[in-house]
Amino acid sequence: MRSPLDDGQPPASASGGDIAYVSPQSARDMGAQLRLFIDSVRDYAILTLDPAGYIVSWNTGAERIKGYKAEEILGQHFSRFYTPEDVASGRPQMELEIVNREGRFEEEAWRVRKDGSLFWANVVITAMRDSQGQLVGYGKVTRDFTERKQTQERLRQSEERFRLLIEHVQDYAIYMLDADGRVSTWNAGAERFKQYKAEEIIGQHFSRFFPPEDVARGKPWHALQVAASEGRFEEEAWRVRKDGSLFWASVVITALHDTHGQLVGYAKVTRDITQRKQNQERRELEMLRDAVRARDEFLSVASHELKTPLTPLQLKLTSLLRVVESNPSASLPVERIARDLEVARRQVRKLSDLIEDLLDVSRISMGQLRLDRAPMDLSSLAREVVVRYAPQAVQVGCAVTLEAPAPIEGYWDRARLDQVITNLLTNALKYGAGKPIHVRVRVDSALAVVSVRDEGIGIPHEDQPRVFERFVRAVSERNYGGLGLGLFITQQIIEAHGGIVQVRSTPGQGSTFTVMLPRGPDVETNVTPEAGAASEPGAAGAPPDPDPDAPPEP
Repeated sequence: MRSPLDDGQPPASASGGDIAYVSPQSARDMGAQLRLFIDSVRDYAILTLDPAGYIVSWNTGAERIKGYKAEEILGQHFSRFYTPEDVASGRPQMELEIVNREGRFEEEAWRVRKDGSLFWANVVITAMRDSQGQLVGYGKVTRDFTERKQTQERLRQSEERFRLLIEHVQDYAIYMLDADGRVSTWNAGAERFKQYKAEEIIGQHFSRFFPPEDVARGKPWHALQVAASEGRFEEEAWRVRKDGSLFWASVVITALHDTHGQLVGYAKVTRDITQRKQNQERRELEMLRDAVRARDEFLSVASHELKTPLTPLQLKLTSLLRVVESNPSASLPVERIARDLEVARRQVRKLSDLIEDLLDVSRISMGQLRLDRAPMDLSSLAREVVVRYAPQAVQVGCAVTLEAPAPIEGYWDRARLDQVITNLLTNALKYGAGKPIHVRVRVDSALAVVSVRDEGIGIPHEDQPRVFERFVRAVSERNYGGLGLGLFITQQIIEAHGGIVQVRSTPGQGSTFTVMLPRGPDVETNVTPEAGAASEPGAAGAPPDPDPDAPPEP
């Protein structure tokens, strides 16, 4: 006899035991109820993914926790819930691989809502397989544990503060105040800092630790008011010992409440940081003195450098005026006038270069150094600069060799790199006068590299870390002019391109300045200065403009 549920399907298992048979309609009804139940859950984000990690289903809890409506997120990859750092490290795919291997994955970590905010999530991902064991997707359940995480973090911080308090109790004055601000407990650190014994101070108002002017302004009561309303009050200020002497104190006042939220008093922690305050004031005073000294040195050098081209300029203009005045109607000596005008032009250009360097320093200080990047050939630029300064090289007795066998394309600011190579070459001409100079352009590990080597006076080892600082020169200003800005500006331009410049030098044997540049606008190359090279610049100063007609250095 068939049971009431029998519709032709076998009523018993292979082992002979009874089994419950569920009709297709009943299965559909149960599936509908299950879907309704899942969709009604608001405290859990319940969703399913296909084998590739794309979202197939989405419940009300997922919408509430993550912020996406179903139509916005279905078909999207579940990696969009991960932080950019996790996505970049491949974490979403790694988790799916763990699920495939182990059947499930669980963790607590930060996840991202639709609005970009983070929440601390408890996540469980489970593999779903068919009757043949084939992976058909994943079930994913997420719960927002942010509040619990914050509670745990506050508890951790509280325990850490308490641990530190116990470990350093001798270095802190730790005591309690009642709700009115009167001292109720007193520890050994408080006695050491403030000089009161417990029997002298308990029951007294803590305002006696404040200077009279702070008491007159009501500062002690204001501190308690802030602690009561905001939970804590913190400051560094002067406090008064029993003998009337002052000490610089770091103070924290914390409001204490009972289980009903009623204020019962305050915990007060004070540390004497007078020595640190004095050290800081000494450092600030020394920095101020250094700044004043640097200003005075700069004004002295700048006034000298700006005056130097003015003297020959005035002489040549005076000479021209005399020639014109002495020949009112006769023909003028054209060759002499042209020569004098050329000298005057060079001196005006020198003044212009000095002023432009100062303007560059101002732009750099205000963060206004801008790059106009475009595709260019660094080898071609180096050749142009070397040719341009060939007459000057002959003038100072330097044979300049250039090694740039092939084009080196990159995305740089041509005018600024022209300025860099010019600074390095004229620097070599100044300090390596009479000796060979070697310029080389090459590619090394995807970087464009420019090196300028001279065989001149070199830079003392102790001065090499400072040669790229502004207004720093490693030589006597009497023998070598310049504002000390050329290498500083060079370094700033190279760093703005994402590269570095470094120096190797041996006194009496010469110096080599090396520039390393990423070649593309989006290329980020980690560059480490070579061993033995000074990564902090400083050098001989701004590029020179030798003038045979200029007066000798004073």
